[in-house]
Amino acid sequence: MLLVLDVGNTNTVLGVFAKATNLHPQRSAAGTPAHYDLLVANWRVSTIVRQTTDEYGVVFRQLFSMASLQASEIDGIIISSVVPPLDSTLRQVCERYFHKKPLFIEPGVKTGMPVLYDNPAEVGADRIVNSVAAFEKYGGPCIVVDFGTATTFDCVSPRGEYQGGIICPGIGISAEALFARTARLPRVDIRKPAQLIGSNTVGSLQSGLYYGYLSLVDGIVKLLLDEMGNDTKVVATGGLASLIGPGSQYIEHVDEFLTLQGLRVIWERNANAKPARQPAVKSVTTAAATAQQSSSAEKPLPAKTVSAKQIPAKPWPSGKSRSH
Repeated sequence: MLLVLDVGNTNTVLGVFAKATNLHPQRSAAGTPAHYDLLVANWRVSTIVRQTTDEYGVVFRQLFSMASLQASEIDGIIISSVVPPLDSTLRQVCERYFHKKPLFIEPGVKTGMPVLYDNPAEVGADRIVNSVAAFEKYGGPCIVVDFGTATTFDCVSPRGEYQGGIICPGIGISAEALFARTARLPRVDIRKPAQLIGSNTVGSLQSGLYYGYLSLVDGIVKLLLDEMGNDTKVVATGGLASLIGPGSQYIEHVDEFLTLQGLRVIWERNANAKPARQPAVKSVTTAAATAQQSSSAEKPLPAKTVSAKQIPAKPWPSGKSRSH
């Protein structure tokens, strides 16, 4: 099985995928590489930077226990993280509790998607993962709206290139700013109100948060569609996608597990990638051995073998790749 982790600023989402050969044994008989097609478990937990390796390990093992899964069944782990201080902790969790070295979404990982950002290294790992999943599942051109701590709009070209996008404050932190700066407004649950015109303070707040943010999302998507074309697919994901997505005029698909699916796709692209062809190994006889061979009738010393240096893999994102 494959363990995938999407580490966000507010929440961390975990998923476990099972191999397709467990469902379709005939695939392995045909020699087709196995794919992790079935999402057998998923969880959402709080991202806590100060939590220790053992504390995270206990949480993960408890989640596995509740789902009747064994840590020993995990074949590989892939992580998308936008919280760098947690990376070393999660790496230790994987090695200590699952005995696996995790694959992080970072430069050097094969994603299969060219990045057209001015500085590709600035793009968040989750945005690349979402874009890969959306293009793989829905085709291009497409727009991915991710409702997280920040709400991001990511654009993918018809050729599967990551073009860039838009970043806005998330609805949650927008609401927190409102509550923090107003003395008499109470904190309310963010949800779709029963009616547009609020008849009390709570209803008025909920209407403003919901319809205000819905208008922001639809306004931005409309501008993007004007530029990218009306045939562009619009996909929503993230914690509040199920709240905002159904009310949108333009969001066609609400895909709760889009990021987890993208991690699975990238894992398989790296696991199934053929190793780069290595140059021929050259045999080099040292000067000392040569001298000894020429001056002695004894059996010559074995030649020392020096392997040519491996050509480094081209990292992503290494630069722009534009098609003309």
